[in-house]
Formats: sequence, C-alpha cells, structure tokens
Amino acid sequence: MKRTTISLIATTVALAAITGFAALTAPGGGSTAEAGAAARLPVERSSLLCPAPSSSEIAETAYTSFTPVGKAGDAKDGAAELKASAATLADTGTAPKKETQKETQKETQKGAKKGAAAEGAKKPAPDKAVLALKEPGKPVAAKAAGGEAPALVGTATGRLAPGWTAQQTTTVTAGGSRGVLGVSCTAPDTDFWFPGASIAKNRQDYVHLTNPDPTAAVADIELYGKDGALKTTLTEGIPVPAGSSVPVLLSTLTSDPAADLTVHVTTRTGRVGAVVRAADDKAGSDWLAASADPSGTAVLPGIPADATSVQLVAFAPGDDDADLKVQLAGATGRITPAGHETLHIKSGMTAAVDLQDVTKGEAGSLILSPAQSSQATPVVAALRVVRGKGDKQEVAFIPATAPVGDRATAADNRAKGSILSLTAPDAGAQVKVTASAGTQGGTQVVKTYTVKAGTTLAVPPPVPAGLKGSYALTVETVSGGPVHASRTLTLPQDGIPMFTVQTLPDDRGTVAVPKAEQDLSVLDD
Repeated sequence: MKRTTISLIATTVALAAITGFAALTAPGGGSTAEAGAAARLPVERSSLLCPAPSSSEIAETAYTSFTPVGKAGDAKDGAAELKASAATLADTGTAPKKETQKETQKETQKGAKKGAAAEGAKKPAPDKAVLALKEPGKPVAAKAAGGEAPALVGTATGRLAPGWTAQQTTTVTAGGSRGVLGVSCTAPDTDFWFPGASIAKNRQDYVHLTNPDPTAAVADIELYGKDGALKTTLTEGIPVPAGSSVPVLLSTLTSDPAADLTVHVTTRTGRVGAVVRAADDKAGSDWLAASADPSGTAVLPGIPADATSVQLVAFAPGDDDADLKVQLAGATGRITPAGHETLHIKSGMTAAVDLQDVTKGEAGSLILSPAQSSQATPVVAALRVVRGKGDKQEVAFIPATAPVGDRATAADNRAKGSILSLTAPDAGAQVKVTASAGTQGGTQVVKTYTVKAGTTLAVPPPVPAGLKGSYALTVETVSGGPVHASRTLTLPQDGIPMFTVQTLPDDRGTVAVPKAEQDLSVLDD
C-alpha cells in the first residue's frame, strides 16, 4: 500500500486567495489557524459592479480603474476589465424615468456641446471592455455621454486583483437628476443595508441591482420606516438575469409613505451588487452606498466644513433597542451636538435626526457609540449632507464605513476639488497616503499624516508631480489605532457646490490563511 498526504491547508489557501474567504475546522473542533500563525496572502480574483450611471441625455460619466502596487513576490500576470452588462432591464414602474422633453430642451440649451456629445455617444456592446487596466500603480480612465450608458461588470485576476478599485463619477448640470453622482463600484454580495433612502414626494430613489454571474439571481427588498416594516408588493422576489442590471423605483413597492427609510437588500439565490440612486427635487442627486455591517459603533467620516444641513438616519436590525451617544470628531477633538447628545432607536424601526449645520465651519466626522458600554446594540447608519442654500443646494450621502485597515483606495481624484478626511475615533494613528501617477501622465507622490485620537484631519490630498488626467489615492495604516476615511470631490457648476463623498473601507486585497499544514492521509492500494 502507498501512503499519500493531502495538504488541506494548500486547498484552503487556494480557495481563500480566489474568493477572499475560507474557513477550516481541524479534528477536535479547533480551527486549523490555531495550529500555526496565520499568514496574509493576496487575493487572486476580484469582482466589481458599476450601476447604470444616469437617464439624463446630458449626463457625462468618467470611469477610473486602479490597482495599487503590490509587494515583491506577488503574481506577475493578471487582467482587470470592466464590460457593459448584458442588459439594463426596465419594467413598468421600475425603470428610471427619462427627463421630460421640456427639461431635456432646457438642459441642452445650457450645455449644447454636452448635448451634442451625448447624441453622438454609442452604447458599448456586451463583452467588449469599456475599461482595461494593464498594470498596478497606473490608473486608466474612460468616458461615456448621455443616458444610455450601461451598468458595468468586471473581474480582476492575478497581480491586478488585490485592492482593485473602480470609480464612476457622473455630472448632470441641470434637470431633475442634476448633480455630481459618485460611487465606488461595489463587490457582489448577498446582504446590503441602506439607511437614508426615501419615498417622500420630493424624492425619486431607485435601488440598482446588478448580477455579475452566468446564472440568474433573485433579490428581496425590505423597507423600514419610523414605525417598522412597510408592507410591500413583493412576494416572490425580484429576478435579476445573468449579467444584467435591474433598477427598482422604491415608491412602486409600497403605498405607505415614508420620508426616512432603511432599505434591506438580500438575495434568495445568487449574488448582486446593490446601490441606491437618490434624487431630490430641490437638492439634486447622488448615489447612496451601503452602510457598513451592523455594529455597536458607527463612524461616518468626512462631513464638509460648509455643510448647511446634516441629517442622520439610523436603524437597529436586531431584537434590541439601541441607545447611542452622538459625537462629532473635529480638528481638535470630540464634541456633543447641542440637543442631540443621545439617540434612541427602537428595534426594527428607522430613526432620523436633523443635525442642521452641525460642523459650524469645521470639517468633522460623526461617531455613534453605545450610551452604555455594556450594551452595544448593532446598528446601521448614514448621513444626508447638503451644501449650499435655496436653489443652489446640492446633496451627498455618507454611510457608516469600516476602517481603512491595511489599505484602501479612492480613484478619480482631480488636481483641484478633492478633500481627504481621516478620523481616528479612539487612538492616534499614522497613515501613509500615496497619490498615484495620473491617467495621462505624472509621477506618484507619497505623504505621511498623523491623526490625533478623537479628531478628524481634513486636508487637500497630495497631487502627483506633473499630473495629467485623474489619479488614485491609496491610504495605508502605518501605526496606531483604526482610521476611518473618506474622499470628497467637489465640481462646482453655475454657483452650485456640486459634490460627492466616497468612503474608504479596507480593500480586502489580502486574506488570512493558516501556515501550518494539517496532515490528512489516505491509503492507496
């Protein structure tokens, strides 16, 4: 007989590197990680999904794709491509409405050149790369014009997979969807929370579901208002065909009014990318990204110094009510907003608080923590932030976000108009910020920042030397406690402070795998 040894760890390493997750259980109930120290290896495959950008004929969309430079010894080969989805489906009541003819004419008169570019734009064919990244450290960009730009699906492999990031930034200068709509393209998943959505009369909010896989997915959407779950028309889920995207108008799912809403997206089968496009009749539009997973503490970084209105929306998904301390971390430390020292959230209900101009001219970050340290009830949260006044208002959203961790990236930064916000809620920290080469030229620049405990450091980020085009910002934790970050991009138009905010959670470019080898033997004849 011949004795053959099978390395269970080798199998796990391969699975973890490809999927970003793996778990093993050794005989006796202990994990294999307990048998030896865990090592971190770069993932070998990443997926990203970008929603259909806009239905406006004068929309202009910029896509940027980037992977940070890895360590010596990482994979040598790889590819990263974003392609048009097979279709962006539209059923009655679920597809984004086109701008009316009157609005379109008005928009075109304000931007004749942009309108002409939109009319000449062609919708890319499925399976044809809209954006192809060739090497780490050098971002690439592409543009699309008009209201027919599709959702994008993409995969990165090899050396381009760890930390792969893509940004979609759309500018609409007039009409019902006016604004700068920015979103970091999302990884597919099975569970998303969106506090901060609305089905008020002045809002048109759509949840965009995109399926990257070759088989159909089925998604469920639950809505929660101030009094709990709303009765919806959904009974059998929403089918999302393979490689396709489905926009769903939230107001068509229920007859119950709800100005402040928490949306919960899950899948029965398959996985999807999900993001909410929110449009306000007075304050413009932007994307609302998913909140970080439910947690007893939430950090919402990067409220602009000149915010004229800040609204906090939070939800407690568990069986227990949540009592939270509300604090603003500014340049010198934490303060408690007058009259909003604490927030009580009933289980299964959405709570909203108007914090008004809470920053008072100083950029900051909101920190939610248990009112009693012994009772940390998980919550999800987001901020609706408005800049400007009257008919010159513009809205953006800041969801609760996970820490930067080892590394996080925000793509599509410009020579002017970007602000990087770094928040260290508990302990001071040092971070390294790398400004990549530009999409059309330039040399990377590296700068180190120190963030004091309980403060927010809001700074114009470093800009590559000789920058041409746009560039990526990569933030890495060097020492100290957890750091939460966001990037604000401001592109003013006709006196309107159009802006968008993207958070920077850990890019999950590496995965922990156990070092020790578990000896599983089989006997061969």
